[in-house]
Amino acid sequence: MANPSAPAKEGLAPFVHQGETYQTWYKVFGDLTDRTRTPLVGLHGGPGLAHNYLLPLSDLTATASIPVVLYDQIGGVGQRSSYFTDKPHSFWNIDLFIDELESLLAYLSIQDNFILLGHSWGGQLAAEFELRRQPAGLKKIILSNTYSAAAMWGKSTGQLLSAMPKEVQEGMAAGWKNRKLLGPAMKQFQAKHGCTVQPPPEEFWGPINRVFEEDYTPVVEQEMYSSDSELIHWDITDKLHLIRQPVLLINGEADVAQDFVCRSIFERVRKIKWRTFARSSHTPMLEEREEYVKEVLAFLES
Repeated sequence: MANPSAPAKEGLAPFVHQGETYQTWYKVFGDLTDRTRTPLVGLHGGPGLAHNYLLPLSDLTATASIPVVLYDQIGGVGQRSSYFTDKPHSFWNIDLFIDELESLLAYLSIQDNFILLGHSWGGQLAAEFELRRQPAGLKKIILSNTYSAAAMWGKSTGQLLSAMPKEVQEGMAAGWKNRKLLGPAMKQFQAKHGCTVQPPPEEFWGPINRVFEEDYTPVVEQEMYSSDSELIHWDITDKLHLIRQPVLLINGEADVAQDFVCRSIFERVRKIKWRTFARSSHTPMLEEREEYVKEVLAFLES
């Protein structure tokens, strides 16, 4: 839940891509015109999910007057931003979401001075934005619960699944081609390695549950993880030394981003700090909210 003492405004930013105009829904906590504080932009996971579970970042605004921008990437389950099911497979790629991020930064007039916090898929997006575009205004990067190679993520997931019931293993193996099997398996897996908070928080589980409802088509997930998509064999490990900014790397003790996954990032980024949250899995911003925000704030002010 957002901190009620953090003033917020929301809107729709136009995103022009391949001759068509889409809408990116965003929410701003704090004052972006205050140039004394560098705004933090949160990139949610998925791809295809929503910003909801990143709302604890608004604590940075309430406690330290740091402006925070959250947004829903187009095509995602929140359906606040443009959602559509009629685009060809080639439409859905990493550059699309980098273009959307660039467009939003320009619309909010913060492209010359900003910090990125990318969680899970959002961490991939943040790293790729830096590597592919080298944005002049990017000051720092927080890579939260993420990875640098699809093969390593697959290895980690496989290790964790091996300790779970057979139906969970089989359901996860079925993938997006069989959502009826994948849904229950994914939820059991996420309850152990995604978010362990009790009672289960709506900001995490709401979007996930919606993805598996019969009247919803998870276009982004299916397209971005199809057999010939760039995320299937994605690997930037050998490019990590090209990241120019200081990086804060975060994972949880019971995370899919296990230590061996994070170590491949830690050993290659030139300026980096690594923090593991002992009582968390994949969402320490929910599982250890106060400590997570404190860690992020210390990095922002360092």
